[in-house]
Amino acid sequence: MKKLYLLLCSLPLVGCSVTPPELGVSGEALQDCPITPNCISSMDNSSHDMAPILFNGSMAEAKGKLVSIINSLPRTTIVEERDNYVRVEFRSQLIGFVDDVEFLLSQKTGEKTQIDFRSASRLGVSDLGVNKARMKNVTALFAQ
Repeated sequence: MKKLYLLLCSLPLVGCSVTPPELGVSGEALQDCPITPNCISSMDNSSHDMAPILFNGSMAEAKGKLVSIINSLPRTTIVEERDNYVRVEFRSQLIGFVDDVEFLLSQKTGEKTQIDFRSASRLGVSDLGVNKARMKNVTALFAQ
């Protein structure tokens, strides 16, 4: 019984202790999603894809709105922020598992900004659609 109790108490720490995978920008793109279904990306030409977020305005305005949206969401930490890149850690409510989310902004013709993203779970094979739902929510908040 004592061993079971210790195991259950240590589960929340598992999500916190896993180091993030290789993240960041490679050339002018985010890393591809792994073959597992726990990742969604606007730059991946596979079953993991979703459309990027388009914004009518400058990159600075788009980034300001993006950071505001991220800060309004629960259990988020901005880990890295550059002119055209933002990396965020989202934690699950129950156990505190971490999802790594990256945003890459690029200026398009005229006053349009494209925001590409990649959202992936650090652990497991399936995320039960959490990353896709999160990115649909961020996209919807951006459209408001």
